[in-house]
Amino acid sequence: MTGSDVTPSFRLAYVPGVMPDKWVRIWNDRQPGVPLILTQVPAGAAAERLRDGEAEAGLVRLPVDRTVFSAIPLYTEQTVVVVPKDHLVTAVDEVAPEDLADDIVLHPLDDVLAWENLPGRPALERPATTADAVELVAAGIGVLVVPLSLARLHHRKDLTHRPLKDAPESSVALAWPEDAKTDRVEDFIGIVRGRTVNSTRGRAQPPAQEKPKRTDKDGARRKPTTAKQPTANRRGTASGGTPKTGKRGRPRRRS
Repeated sequence: MTGSDVTPSFRLAYVPGVMPDKWVRIWNDRQPGVPLILTQVPAGAAAERLRDGEAEAGLVRLPVDRTVFSAIPLYTEQTVVVVPKDHLVTAVDEVAPEDLADDIVLHPLDDVLAWENLPGRPALERPATTADAVELVAAGIGVLVVPLSLARLHHRKDLTHRPLKDAPESSVALAWPEDAKTDRVEDFIGIVRGRTVNSTRGRAQPPAQEKPKRTDKDGARRKPTTAKQPTANRRGTASGGTPKTGKRGRPRRRS
């Protein structure tokens, strides 16, 4: 197969918890001839995958190295604590860090929150993954603090979550290698920024085609029509105008 026979595609990496479905649907509508190839990657490995060229762009968690990558922040997630359904904190709508003082707060190795001081009591060992930590919460070993999307991703019927105030948050961004921006990346930037398909920003748009001139049924061009000139009637009055005036004779003298 020659290079010209290869179907162009757009390779997009995304980290767990990110839901790119809406943007993918828009891409498929606008770019039906360019398949979008999605690859889920661990949050800690996203930068390396982009640097190695395994994807042209990625939906990643900040921060990223701005000397290597360009990034467009998209949104910031709420931070929640995942607990068993019978936990005491389920009685409140929002949890404070001090409410977890007596709990073992699990800290998985793939944690995406930048903690200065983790609340609660530390576990003897750190779980390898967030999924492993969720299993430990279900077993009653401790509680887990994660972005809301990860709590939803690992949802279980026996667990619930509550917002945790005064906790670090995780932001999601679209990132790509600064020296490897492609036209397809530019197209996807337009989608995540909400540009319309006819937007003049970003990639150059093809020149507008001249509208074809109207023709008669036999294909001949129509001749321009001219306005009809008003015609005079028998009494010398122009159609649609005012009567013409003329000299009147002297009135006859009565005898």
